[in-house]
Amino acid sequence: MATSEGLSAAERAAVKQRAKELREQEKAGKNRAAGEKAVREAIEPLEGTDRDIAEGLYRVVTDVAPHLVPKTYYGMPGFANAAGKMVVFVQPAAKFGTRYATVGFDFAAQLDDGDFWPTAFAVLAWTPAFEARLTTLVRTAAG
Repeated sequence: MATSEGLSAAERAAVKQRAKELREQEKAGKNRAAGEKAVREAIEPLEGTDRDIAEGLYRVVTDVAPHLVPKTYYGMPGFANAAGKMVVFVQPAAKFGTRYATVGFDFAAQLDDGDFWPTAFAVLAWTPAFEARLTTLVRTAAG
């Protein structure tokens, strides 16, 4: 990856995408339909495992935490709480050319467990076991 001033081309693109998202979200306010559209548009171009994971996360969140609002995060599909703070998102492997996708939980996620807990999980495939674990995590994170 070629870098310029410390950021790769993919990272610069993600920062530009985030700035665009923030402008669009400011215009839309807390409009659930706008967030829904943005997340579906973020999932649409994904392929293979990345798409399976993003669609799976979408299904799980809408099932167990329907109060979370669809919202993109640096161009990645995710869900935020009522205050607009990101709770959970998926980082597709293709986004930064990594060997696995990541499901991440941001600061608003309520996964606190003592002095140490994970905030991101590497995912190689959407499996029934992963879906069950993610369902529990999303339920906990969403409060």
